[in-house]
Amino acid sequence: MDNSSGVGVLDKAALVLSALESGPATLAGLVGATGLARPTAHRLAVALEHHRLVARDMQGRFILGPRLSELAAAAGEDRLLATAGPVLTHLRDVTGESAQLYRRQGDMRICVAAAERLSGLRDTVPVGSTLTMKAGSSAQILMAWEEPERLHRGLQGARFTATALSGVRRRGWAQSIGEREPGVASVSAPVRGPSNRVVAAVSVSGPIERLTRHPGRMHAQAVIDAAGRLSEALRRSG
Repeated sequence: MDNSSGVGVLDKAALVLSALESGPATLAGLVGATGLARPTAHRLAVALEHHRLVARDMQGRFILGPRLSELAAAAGEDRLLATAGPVLTHLRDVTGESAQLYRRQGDMRICVAAAERLSGLRDTVPVGSTLTMKAGSSAQILMAWEEPERLHRGLQGARFTATALSGVRRRGWAQSIGEREPGVASVSAPVRGPSNRVVAAVSVSGPIERLTRHPGRMHAQAVIDAAGRLSEALRRSG
């Protein structure tokens, strides 16, 4: 068998998945495309279906399953983290402020990457920090494009309103002035995956004395540019 790994059952399963890459197939179609015996092709396709690597269409034909796109999305998020370091470092150098990357995790947001100021007062959010979705510019970004029901639920008890999030969607960026922490301001913009879904938020944060009460005027464009570079990296990996 070509491209044999030495693990026969895996090689045959790979044949089935490769055969489905070109579109839906009946069992007879799978047999023809893979050269496998009919009982073997059926057994493997059903086993792969159990693991959601294979599914069925409306006509009962075998198709690639949802687990593959989930794995691809996870690989894309790894690409996001691999790209984040230099992008956040550049954002920090351009703005002179600490830069962070947040992803939503349930009802919280987690800082998955950061570039700290090299000197002076630092507004540190250590990587791994879990913060509320009820306040802060990155929380606004991660909330603004949610489905209506989840958006309505998330606004309960939040420091921002539906009207504020409407403005975020219109502008494409969010700002916070003392919303999460007194004396701290921030600006955030959305990172979008290949399907245009918002998957993360890029932020800069610092004391209101430096960022002023209109931090978006100073830093929105730099944050949008950084988010755009990360979105582009995800599109290339999609």
